[in-house]
Amino acid sequence: MLTLCLDIGGTKIAAGLVDDVGALVHTATCPTPAGVDEEQIWAAVEALIRDGLHAAGGVVAGVGIASAGPVDLAGGTVSPINIPAWRGFPLQQRVSAVVPGVRVRLGGDGVCMALGEHWQGAGRGAGFLLGMVVSTGVGGGLVLEGLPYDGRTGNAGHVGHVVVDPNGRGCACGGRGCVETVASGPSMVRWARENGWSAPPAASAKELADAAATGDPLALAAFQRGAAALAAMIASVGAVCDLDLVVIGGGVARSGPLLFDPLRAALAEYARLDFLTGLRVLPAELGGNAGLVGAARLAGL
Repeated sequence: MLTLCLDIGGTKIAAGLVDDVGALVHTATCPTPAGVDEEQIWAAVEALIRDGLHAAGGVVAGVGIASAGPVDLAGGTVSPINIPAWRGFPLQQRVSAVVPGVRVRLGGDGVCMALGEHWQGAGRGAGFLLGMVVSTGVGGGLVLEGLPYDGRTGNAGHVGHVVVDPNGRGCACGGRGCVETVASGPSMVRWARENGWSAPPAASAKELADAAATGDPLALAAFQRGAAALAAMIASVGAVCDLDLVVIGGGVARSGPLLFDPLRAALAEYARLDFLTGLRVLPAELGGNAGLVGAARLAGL
């Protein structure tokens, strides 16, 4: 029987159906409505749920939800930073009302990404995995001994807010010097501009990567700086959680060696403890579908 899965973020909302062996057999997406109230956002989610139910013939084994956070697993509510209209929104309850009689599981989008990669992607076989998305922000989730690690409230794995520069720039979370302020795509572009990189006003991390690929020294320096910050964070989380694998996806990770080569070089300098010498860093394999696949896996645990 198929499992219905949802992946809810600030840019888009996705729904899918996953079979028993982890294959995604149906997907539908829509942009996340902006500048509207909580019920208008919910209406978009509900429409995708009903579309998925129709595609499944009206019956599913369960529902898994990956949501941008923070999440409150005990209350089944979500308060995504990038969806301002949802504060304490009872997402699990609302989904259960549309799909009665089956189990509905809620998880953070980072842990669902990690679960998806662990089940069907680059993380297969790993015992202690950190899954990361490096894009407009830096997110993450932990799979420890093959199971998602939620922490006290469901928000474990928010590695984008590990502090790598105590005197650094203020972060959207309210803190200062988080890795997200250095290594996210917009942060790398901002740093390059501040240091003299000439680019069109709408230039993004893709244009920065294109410039770095041609040897632009400022673009290369921005990637090296971001990679070093990620490596410092990975070394810290690796030491705390005794990781054996880190899987990185997201738009910035699609730059390939521009990110991974300096990241691995910096990690070799930071992660010097004996038990960290085998820590591997790999690109993700599932792309934007990791959260859906992981949400389906979550529903079955």
